[in-house]
Parts: sequence; C-alpha cells; structure tokens
Amino acid sequence: MSVGFVGLGNMGQGMVDNLLEKGADLTVFTRTQSKIEAMIDRGAKGASSVAELTQNVDVVLVCLPDVKTSHDLLLGDDGVFANARPGQVIVDHGTVDIATSRACAEAAAAKNAHFLDAPISGGPGGAAGGTLTIMVGGTEEAFELAHEYFSNMGANVKLMGPTGAGTAMKLINQLLVGIHTVAAAEAFALANSAGVDVQVAADLLGVSWGGSAMIERSAPITVTRDFPDSAAPLRLIHKDLNIIKDLASGEGLSLELALKSEEMFQSMMDRGKMEHDIAAVLEIVEERSK
Repeated sequence: MSVGFVGLGNMGQGMVDNLLEKGADLTVFTRTQSKIEAMIDRGAKGASSVAELTQNVDVVLVCLPDVKTSHDLLLGDDGVFANARPGQVIVDHGTVDIATSRACAEAAAAKNAHFLDAPISGGPGGAAGGTLTIMVGGTEEAFELAHEYFSNMGANVKLMGPTGAGTAMKLINQLLVGIHTVAAAEAFALANSAGVDVQVAADLLGVSWGGSAMIERSAPITVTRDFPDSAAPLRLIHKDLNIIKDLASGEGLSLELALKSEEMFQSMMDRGKMEHDIAAVLEIVEERSK
C-alpha cells in the first residue's frame, strides 16, 4: 500500500520522518515547496496538489492546524473527498469539532471510501520520536487498514469507537491540558511567592498526588521563562478550548474550569502572545495577583 501525507508543520514533519524511516511508500504535499523538495531528496515522492496526492495513494493522512483549514482541504471542491476513490482510507489527524468529523465520514461513504478521525497527542517531541498517542474513531475495518501507518508514528494507538469518538477523546484530553496548564501556572505562582524553587517543587509533585504531565512539562519552561516562539503555542490550546466551549454549549454541559481556562488563554491572545508557550499563562496569573 502507498500513503500520502498532507501538512508538514510542527507535528506533521516528525510524523512523515517516521513513516519514511520505516519504509513507507510515501507521497507528501504541503504549501511550502521547499519542504516537499527536502522530502523528495530523502526518498519520498512529491505532489503538486491535494488532488494529485489523493489520486495516487491508498491511504491519505492529513494533519492541519485548525478546523477551517481541515474542512476546506478535506471537503472543498477539489479537496481530498472530491478526488477520493472506492476503498481508499482517509484520515484526519487534526483537532476539529465532532460535526466536521461526521461530515467527513458522510463524504467518504458517498465515495465508498473509509474515513477515520484520528487526532494525536504528544507534541512535536512525540511526533519526532514516533511515540504519539493516536485516538481513532471509525470502523474496525478502516482502522486495520491504516494501523500499519499509525504504529509507525505512535506508541499508543487506540480505536475509541465509531466516527467522532477519536475527536471526542482528543477534546477530552485538551480540556485537561488546558485546565492542568492553568493549574500548574497557579501552583508555580504560589511557589514563587512563597520562595519555593519551582523545579524542586515540580520534582516532588511528580511523586505526589498533585503531579501531572503539565506540571512536569511546564516547570523547566517556567523556571527559564522561555515562553516566546514555542513549538506548543498557546493559540492551539485556545483553539481547542473554543471547540470545547461550543460543544459544551450545544450539549448543555457545565464545564466551568474549561471555560475559565479559555478566558485566561484568550487574555494572552488579546495581548498578542499567541505564539508564546502554553505555560506562559503564568503571566496572566501574575498580572491579576498585583
């Protein structure tokens, strides 16, 4: 089987590196021609358009940064589904809303093709290391067809249920990432105020009930205040929390901590800090503490 990959951003580049290193018959497309040429030099094939890529591979993997871009590329007039063929497997690795995932599944069914919503977690480090968590929604048949490629990119691959289940699981994850990042920022603000070394506190929390992945991740970034130009920019968690905000409204769910976290990240966005690391939400805690 052959595989195509659309999107060579912070996450996508590491994912295609692993596919290529593990012997995949790989075709790539992205808007930056130099990135395509770099992959060709390493043995991949390059496509000049989404249509060309889709028409020439068995499995299409798409990893894009926001809902609109994913929607337009997958469902647009000359997008992936417009060029899909029967039996093909089309996978969206982006974090989108459940309605978009369901629309993609309907478009796939109209072409007698398969669709999987398969968002990822693990950050650029996980993408580069091939250790991503990949949470998948769709049929078992489609999952088995794509599993070889998932296992080349991820260490934790799980079929969560039918269409939309992968997307829902990613939103659950991102809800906790957002809340835990804000909680970590508040804990570090308290540590700083009380004269407790943030890294020492984080190490102890790692063996205590108060520990979390975001405590571990945010501590060294907070100590050095290495916030600008992050590979995990807060605009992404802000985008995901807004999806969750809309979902909560539609489902009548009271997700008060998620909504408060979204408001704090929105404050950072309003200050032009969208490319700052998610841990930089500490600045809002500090500002409001004065």
